[in-house]
Amino acid sequence: MKTIEGFKLRKLGNEYILIGESMALINFNKMITLNETAAFLWQEAEKGEFDVNSLCKALCAEYDVAPEQAMTDIQNTVDSWLKEGVISE
Repeated sequence: MKTIEGFKLRKLGNEYILIGESMALINFNKMITLNETAAFLWQEAEKGEFDVNSLCKALCAEYDVAPEQAMTDIQNTVDSWLKEGVISE
């Protein structure tokens, strides 16, 4: 998988948002908010090709989390990103 070019992560106060920086990606009816963990995953995903396993390894290396729990949460996050159209398979 990979991120769709043109979406950028921005910190707004204590939250993170994904915004489209080109006119083709701007949707004024929707803002994608991310918590700190999802923002970390996005930053990892932006590095290039990724999958749920590579994100799990990165998350477990950064945070004290069990791989089984991380996998479930990451899969949910990736599914959400696919649905929102900010990543592609």
